[in-house]
Amino acid sequence: MPKTIVHKVVFKNTNTRDLYDLYMNSKKHSEVTGAPAKISAKEGTKYSAHGGHITGRNLHLVKDKLIVQSWRARDWKRDDIDSTFVIHLEQKGNDAILRATHANIPDKHVVGIDKGWQTYYWNPWKRHLAQKRHRHGRGR
Repeated sequence: MPKTIVHKVVFKNTNTRDLYDLYMNSKKHSEVTGAPAKISAKEGTKYSAHGGHITGRNLHLVKDKLIVQSWRARDWKRDDIDSTFVIHLEQKGNDAILRATHANIPDKHVVGIDKGWQTYYWNPWKRHLAQKRHRHGRGR
């Protein structure tokens, strides 16, 4: 039975534009995750992350606010359906709130993917943004 992962992450002294760009810009996505990514901020286009281990398509995009993608990993079984990944971004004063919902994940991959979002995305994003603020004042 496929499972759903839900994360809520608060990025202090950050704006939603910076978070959107970290995910939707190939160069920034690759730099912050430490793995090659090819992604475009255009609806309907295919993308890949982590050197092609993750692939999918941009289903719906609202600049700086919403990312909806189909998503699957190379090691999934052929008959596993594509999962759906949604990032919703909201500005709350000086902070940006990220709500991520990753639905239809095959049972055996839930724990690894759940940890992966923290390890390869949210924590590196926080480090990257903190360094950016340190170099440029508050980065805003």
